[in-house]
Amino acid sequence: METLKIAFFCWEALHSSFKVGGLAPAATHLAEHLAAKGHEIHYFTRGVAGDPEEVDGVRYHYCLPTGGNVVEYCKNMSSMLTDEFRACDDPAFDILNFHDWHLVEAMHTLRDRNTVLSFHSTEYGRHGGNFGGWWEFKEISGKEWYGGYIAKAVTTVSSSTKTEVMWLYNVPEWKVTVVPNGIDPEPFYVRLDPGEVKMNYGIHPLAPLVLFVGRLTYQKGPDLLIRAVPEILSKRWDVQFIFAGTGDMRGYLRGMAHGLPVQFPGYVSATDHVNLLNACDLVAIPSRNEPFGLVLTEAWSAERCVVATDVGGLSENIDNYVNGIKVPVRPESIAWGIRHLIDDPIYMQKLGKAGRRKVMEKFRWDVVTEKMLGVYREVLSNGP
Repeated sequence: METLKIAFFCWEALHSSFKVGGLAPAATHLAEHLAAKGHEIHYFTRGVAGDPEEVDGVRYHYCLPTGGNVVEYCKNMSSMLTDEFRACDDPAFDILNFHDWHLVEAMHTLRDRNTVLSFHSTEYGRHGGNFGGWWEFKEISGKEWYGGYIAKAVTTVSSSTKTEVMWLYNVPEWKVTVVPNGIDPEPFYVRLDPGEVKMNYGIHPLAPLVLFVGRLTYQKGPDLLIRAVPEILSKRWDVQFIFAGTGDMRGYLRGMAHGLPVQFPGYVSATDHVNLLNACDLVAIPSRNEPFGLVLTEAWSAERCVVATDVGGLSENIDNYVNGIKVPVRPESIAWGIRHLIDDPIYMQKLGKAGRRKVMEKFRWDVVTEKMLGVYREVLSNGP
């Protein structure tokens, strides 16, 4: 098979100084698995002096941009990383894969090349399916439209995001390929004593634990889950809740949860994240909008049962009552789903095991990497 020289442009990476959300693991692991197949991968992102230059076969190139707001910041980042790119463009790169809108100015500069734009989400989706009224929303949405227009090919992480991109930005269907996020399931499944992990958080070993993992933002719907808590407790008084993550809603959510058995440990390490996944009884995913939902495949990898809102990639990937339960985006519906399962550990275990089987069949990185390589080959066959 032909070896390709591929450039990734992404504003975050797992091995840099800047990690914000699910984009970092999604793009980083894809780069690593492409490198493992023998391709030459260069990853252009943010970072500071002292960051690693090569990890797991991927060569990282860093810049430290500045700007008074996120739009200016990303414009500066595009300029700096374009210079970094040109410094190692001999021999020339075969494929330039841009991840989300942040580096669209760099794509504009390099628009005569074989460019692919990967939508991990949209600005519309990040606002929970609402049109924002502030200027950044319009600027970022404009950049997403322009990126979809000039890219030689577009990928999305789910069919629902494909439909969203086509609807929002008039991207033709022939140009868009669905390439889901991948996962290595093995690191997310560990044998441990759930009671011990619960006790570390002051929870009785036998108390049922519902886990939320993600950014504490409007899009992810943590407030919907908190509003569901009293109804859940009306059936099972000893249920405990942990909201692992940070975000701009954290202070507001803590106020909402006053007097309820809810904890906000903030950012948790990778080890604590995996331990919580394996110790909890159920993972709740109450998103208002979800392009894919990495926490779904992580929960399934740990054989955890999920209750998730019937939106986006969650709706697409969960087979209702087979490997999870899908509910409408309402607190009372989320409460119903959790109440339906919380007293039936055998059923929860069955759903979790079915979820892991689906991960093994559909979302392993070797499957996903081949899908992305198919997109690259199609772009190359059509020429710049």
